[in-house]
Order: sequence, then structure tokens, then C-alpha cells
Amino acid sequence: MRANSSIVWAAVAGLLQAWSTALPLSGQTSGSLQVLAMLLLVHLLQAANSPRQAAWRVWVFATTWFTATFWWLFTALHTFGGLPALLAIVAVVGLAGALSLYHAAAGALYMRLKPGSPIGQALLWGALWMLAELARSVWFTGFGWGGVAYAHVDSLMAAWAPWVGAHGMAAVLAIMAMALYQLWRQVSSLGFVKATFQSAVLPLCLLIPAVWQGLMPEGWSRSHGKAEVTLLQGNIAQDEKFQAGSGVPDALQWYGQALLQAQSPLTIAPETAIPLLPDQLPPGYWDQLQARFATGQQAALLGMPMGNFSQGYTNAVIGLKPQSPPWQYDKHHLVPFGEFIPPWFRWFTDLMNIPLGSFNRGGLNQPSFAWAGQTWGVNICFEDLFGEELAQRFLAQEAPSIFVNVSNIAWFGRSQAPDQHLAISRLRALEFERPFVRATNTGMTAAIDHRGQVTALLPRFERGSLDAVVEGRSGTTPYVWWVARFGLWPLWVVGGLVLLACWLIRRREAP
Repeated sequence: MRANSSIVWAAVAGLLQAWSTALPLSGQTSGSLQVLAMLLLVHLLQAANSPRQAAWRVWVFATTWFTATFWWLFTALHTFGGLPALLAIVAVVGLAGALSLYHAAAGALYMRLKPGSPIGQALLWGALWMLAELARSVWFTGFGWGGVAYAHVDSLMAAWAPWVGAHGMAAVLAIMAMALYQLWRQVSSLGFVKATFQSAVLPLCLLIPAVWQGLMPEGWSRSHGKAEVTLLQGNIAQDEKFQAGSGVPDALQWYGQALLQAQSPLTIAPETAIPLLPDQLPPGYWDQLQARFATGQQAALLGMPMGNFSQGYTNAVIGLKPQSPPWQYDKHHLVPFGEFIPPWFRWFTDLMNIPLGSFNRGGLNQPSFAWAGQTWGVNICFEDLFGEELAQRFLAQEAPSIFVNVSNIAWFGRSQAPDQHLAISRLRALEFERPFVRATNTGMTAAIDHRGQVTALLPRFERGSLDAVVEGRSGTTPYVWWVARFGLWPLWVVGGLVLLACWLIRRREAP
């Protein structure tokens, strides 16, 4: 394959990978498109003549994948942040290119360590891909958005989620792609019958969790009773949200009225639904909200910043319920540049107009909100991207029976970001076998059951409320059991052992 055409095909494969997590028109996921993208990449990898060539092809694939996945960062940086367009483009592509270095290194190491055995090659590629995704998702605060697992929330491969989580699924999917490629090569050279016998064993083994799921339809969790909830979606335009003459009074009026008139046992308002610090609120506003839920049979969770400018503030969710002081959750995993400023990048954030851009960080293991016989595990915005952090809450005395995500994705305009975020929440629901309810400013406000299926959904960019009944769950999946205790270290160790084994085999095979 010519060098120029291989780079073009690598970019095409990367584009398909990006689309697989949210198709451009429908926003739906496509596991088959993800497999096709990975098959193209594996073909280009196997055709490479050197580690350098392999690294270059994988880097182009990953850079295209990431750029096409989170291109909407341009909208946040330029349209709403005021960053010059050229600098915003450089920032998005630069971030994509930097994150792609992990995968480029995986491509180069594959060429150096590749054993002669087809199964060995598949295991090596799976380990390297997983390690690259782990590094991308953990190091330097981590940004694993658009990972390959999120394309499979509706495919047979989703059955792996409660066993190994999203990062383990990355390894499984890479192994599957390499195994299918090897099967295709065997069919081409040996014919269908012999090739099927010799090469189909590994791909079929990867379907075992799907068979297990069919035999255990109830899964690892059990019912913990049902709860009624109302999710609010104010649809406050991002360019007005923090404006004193438009978005702020609109948010205070609409969310305040919706909360004061709440009839559901629990009403949830999204991230920064109340866009002011407590001492900035109109006189009596906060007292009136607290008095509304001090008695009766209703409770509320609402997003608002807490603290003050002199002592610092947090991106918080406040819980109000009868006969109890206000409950508070402070966001732990902050967004770089949006919620905290990385070292040496003050000049970059000074170029943008982002309100409340330097939040304090909340603790990792904050208590959940107990109400209506359920334990509500609250997380804010992209915190649900970090399943290993949410899993820590299962070590608490009262593990979450329902997860709550409050978000404001209006920063990213009319893009695929809300669709991608919905898929992230759905995969967390599969990993934990817990329902998720999502209250957002502009979409996707939804209820997701413990099987990862959306049971209720509000249209995007419409103001309204969504009434839903969700079934809380108790019990733990295998993934929850090990990741809550050991974090992601088991995956790092397994990946490292595979690399060590391949290095030893390569040394033995060397002439």
C-alpha cells in the first residue's frame, strides 16, 4: 500500500471511529461501524514496514478520530469563550494530536514486539490499545471522551461492561478486530472450512459474556424499589446564561417557579441551574427555596455554585429535603481550563471569557443523597466519564441505588456532544447495573435503566420537565467489585504482563 493512500485510509478509519459513538444525523451509536474502523486500522498496521511507519499511521487515525469526536470544543472556546478562531482550531487539533501520541506509541511497540502467533498478535494489540486508552483517560487529569467502548452500548459486546468496564472493553474490541483480520487472512489463503476451524475460536470466545447475559437476564443486581422523579431542562442559551440582563433572571424565575411548584417526590435541576453564588441571589430567594422543602413530602437536587469570591467556590449540587439541613455535593473531577487552570496556562484562559473559571475541588468519596428509600449518587457534567471514580462510592455503607448526572452541555452548541454524553451515561449504567437520571440545561435530559436503555427522554433545545419512574438497584457487578477496591491497576498489570510475555517470546523467536 502506498504511503499517501495509507494515510488517507487511516484518516477515513479515524473518521468512522468518531462517527461510531454518535452518527452525524441520528446521534445513535454504531458498534458495527466501530469494528469496521478498527479493522481498517489493523490492516494498515499489519501492512506497515517499520515501527515508525506504524506509529505514523496510528497517529493519523487517532488524531482524526479525536478531532472529529470533540470538534465541538471549538464552539466552547471560540463562540462562547471568545478565543480567536485560529487559536481555537489549533487548540482542538493540538489536543487531539497530543492525546494520539499514546496510540502512536502503541503502534510502534506492536511492530517491535509482534510475535509470530496470530493469537499472540491479537492479545498484544489488545493490551497495547488498552494501555493507550488508560493513559489517555487517567494521565494529566484524563480525557477519555469518545472511547471505543461507547459505540457498543447497543451491541453484543456491551455484555463485557459489567465484567471489565470501558477500558477492559477497549482491549476486547482491539483483540476482536485483530482476530477478525486474522480470520479473513486465513480464509483468503486456506479456504473457508479450514480457516473457520483454525481462526474462529478466539472471536467466538469473545462472545461468551453475551451468552452468559442471555442465561442470566436479571444480571448481578436486584430491585431496590421504584422512585418517581422530575427532571428539569430550562434551555437557557449559553451566550445568555450568565448575563445579568437576560439569562440570569430567566433561570432564577423559571427554575425557581418549577421548584416551588414541585409535586414529584424528587425534582432535579441541572448543573448551575441557579447561576449565581449564594451571596449574589436576590434577597429572600434562597430562603424561600429552603422553606419550600423544609416540610412536606417533596425533595430537590439543584445545581449552583457554592462559596464566595474571597474564600473560593465549588461547582455544587444542593439537596433539600424535609427536616434536614441542606445536603451538598462538590464536584471532584474538574474540567481543565473551564474549571481549573493547569500550570503555565494562565495566559490561555486569560484569552477567554469564561465565568467562574477557578473552582475548588470536592472530595472523592462524598456521601450520597438519601431520599424516598433510595441512595442517589450525584455527579456533575463529565464526572460520569470516570467510572473508576464513581465505583469508589460502592465502598460506602450506603452504595448508590440510582445515579444522578446534572450537566450543562450548552457550551457545545448543536453538536454531537450531548449524544456522546448520553452514551457515556448508558455505559456507566451497564457497568454498575444502576439506573441513571440526567438533568441537563439543553439536552439530553433522560432516564436510563440498569440495562443501559433510555426509558424517557426530553427533546433537545426545548424547555420542559420530564417525569419518570426509575427502579433502584442493589448488588454489585464483577467490575464494581474489583475496580472499587483496586482501581484500574489490574488492567495496567495485565497489559504490562502481556507486553512482557511478548517481549520474551520475540527474543526467543529472534534468529
